[in-house]
Amino acid sequence: MRSTILGFVAGAAFLQTRAALPAAWQIAACLCASLALLLALRGPVRATVAGALAGFAWAAIVAHLTLAPRLDKADEGRDIEIVGTVARLPHDFGQGVRFQFAVGQVMTTNAKVPPMLALSWYRAGSEALQLHPGERWRLTVRLQRPHGNANPHGFDYEAWLLGQGIRATGYVRTAPGNRRLDAFVVTPGHLVERCRDILRARILAALEGKPYAAVIVALVVGDQRGIEQPDWDVFNRTGVSHLVAISGLHITMVAGLAALALSFLWRRSFFTNAQLPLLLPAQKVAALSGACAALVYVLLAGFGVPAQRTLYMLAVVAAALWMGRLTSVTHILCLALGLVVLLDPWAVLWPGFWLSFGAVGVILYAGLGRLDESSAGWRATLALAARTQYAVTLGLVPLTLLLFSQVSLVGPIANAFAIPVVSFVVTPLALLGSLLPAPLAGPVLWCAHRVLEWLAAALGWLATLPLAVWSAPAPPPWLFVLALAGTGWMLAPRGWPHRWAGAAAWLPLFLLQPTHPAPGRFAVTAFDVGQGMALLVETSGHRLLYDTGPQYAPGQDAGGRVILPYLRARGIKHLDTVVVSHSDVDHVGGALTLLEALAVDRVSSSLGEGHRVVHAARRHERCVAGQRWEWDGVVFEMLQPAPASYADTELKANARSCTLRIEARGRALLLAGDIEAVQEAALVSQEPDKLRADVLLAPHHGSGTSSTPAFLEAVGPSIGIFQVGYRNRYRHPKKEVFERYGDLHIRRLRTDESGAITLDFGPQVGAEEYRRQYARYWYEP
Repeated sequence: MRSTILGFVAGAAFLQTRAALPAAWQIAACLCASLALLLALRGPVRATVAGALAGFAWAAIVAHLTLAPRLDKADEGRDIEIVGTVARLPHDFGQGVRFQFAVGQVMTTNAKVPPMLALSWYRAGSEALQLHPGERWRLTVRLQRPHGNANPHGFDYEAWLLGQGIRATGYVRTAPGNRRLDAFVVTPGHLVERCRDILRARILAALEGKPYAAVIVALVVGDQRGIEQPDWDVFNRTGVSHLVAISGLHITMVAGLAALALSFLWRRSFFTNAQLPLLLPAQKVAALSGACAALVYVLLAGFGVPAQRTLYMLAVVAAALWMGRLTSVTHILCLALGLVVLLDPWAVLWPGFWLSFGAVGVILYAGLGRLDESSAGWRATLALAARTQYAVTLGLVPLTLLLFSQVSLVGPIANAFAIPVVSFVVTPLALLGSLLPAPLAGPVLWCAHRVLEWLAAALGWLATLPLAVWSAPAPPPWLFVLALAGTGWMLAPRGWPHRWAGAAAWLPLFLLQPTHPAPGRFAVTAFDVGQGMALLVETSGHRLLYDTGPQYAPGQDAGGRVILPYLRARGIKHLDTVVVSHSDVDHVGGALTLLEALAVDRVSSSLGEGHRVVHAARRHERCVAGQRWEWDGVVFEMLQPAPASYADTELKANARSCTLRIEARGRALLLAGDIEAVQEAALVSQEPDKLRADVLLAPHHGSGTSSTPAFLEAVGPSIGIFQVGYRNRYRHPKKEVFERYGDLHIRRLRTDESGAITLDFGPQVGAEEYRRQYARYWYEP
């Protein structure tokens, strides 16, 4: 059975790497072959292959069914009137409310809308938006097909939407017909979500204005969306972010308390003479009550993967006890693993899946899940906890580096006191306070928050230590496997020869260095940041970032969401120069985040002296035409703006965009920011010989005020890059401008269609598109 389940998971995971789904006949062939193997052959290899074929086929069937409802292209961007219910817990993000909406009826004629939507409802001024799960609304919406930024080592928003069953996103339009039809539509799902909503509201009301109220909410109902990014940074640097989620330890604790309470009452027949243990053994009642309590808590927690894993393991143990069949721990773990993937084949895409099951697997492998019955007392318990922490910390290092490109060195110390404090003090108080009546709830929740404040202060101090985190590039597959083998050697049972020698397999992992272009060449990564600009330019010994992308919402920007994850995965901790072309938010939005997280030697920009980025920079200088420098055989030259432009207070920020030309061995790139026709004409007349380039970053995202024919003729590019957002409100690139590039036989690459674009400037200019190179079946063609 275990071999079959492991094969099933591997087959489902393999499907998630495919660019296209198999056809119906291929799925049927896999199912038939799986059944034939199970009937005809014996042995673990047969079981694994049969399971893999079944897992691949099952994941494909689920994917076909989920992808079937779709929004027609003709329905994108037009007003559609729908009736439905608020399906999940809404999230207030300051500018409005985000929520999932289950469509019950489409009122607009000839419009086809998928059954589940992700919507945003923006506030008009100080308007209050009150949405609650289970409410039935009539809304006018504008929708688009699922689309997210596609970057190496970035979060795959489209895959996440698919896993949630969401096949269109959009926003609520201001319309007179928007109104609530019913206060609550009774369904099991709505009941659960309304309970989560009530508990969250009670906590936030009792802890109004408290800095860690959102963490208390996360521990009670699993909603982590209110936690601020600085707090996440501390949790990640100290390796305790798993405690902020409703973890297996929390669920097991709740299940254990429920089991003990019901067992105590049952043995005493609820203090009556009913003699209930004669009707049903107390052990079975305890197992059932524990499993039910775990189910309720997991439902309130939002049904995350770690919570699912614990629930299924507890359910298997309870079922085994009821049936009088002892079940090994590995059987329980494999059954939980199979159930998670059976219900959600996309779970294998997320780090939480691998870390959750990986941690339990490490504990089992290291033999720390069994306590010698001869040893008892607090010393033995403490020793077991220490060995468990040691095994998990050591065992997850290769996986953590693969997933996050960093490991918390202070994690063992932080977890040593954070685990007991959160699990046995903060979480019980938070749960108790959220359930008690109003007069009693406030003091209990205040106590939970106060303890959490003390804990956060200690974690904050640990996070500031210079060696709190070790960062390294994401390892290639062969190096990861080598490190995993070394980890297995170190955690082998007692008596295994020279266990310490396994550490030698880690050396290549920690000595791995970021890759560089060869001397005299340079490489460029044009990130998919939506409607904005951000490009990383690399030589053999230096790195320059041109623009930093947009700000998406308060506390969320391209610097933290797109650029930093990429740099961390590459092992890049330092930038020589950041060029901020001008002050528009789609160019400067991520600058502050990057300056706080990275060592940046110099910022070159056209920003005013009072700008926050100028003050945050270690060293700042204005970009001015005529500036020139050379790195590793690559020449950088600033062509714009003119020095006199800074004295012109009437000049728009676009007109002062830093225009940078980069050249190596006859191959060149021109980064033109948001310059417009006037600046293009000035460059053509003043610097015609310096404009020629093989690749042009389309000025102003391909707006109608840029990319004039004379300018394009002077540059003469073979490739034009348009950094634009999908269905952006400016309608960039303009149709006539885009066609102008095509008429000149310029290869046109758009980040909204290609994802991130990687350019290699060698003897020839090579261009790779992320959505083509790493195509997945859920990407829209």
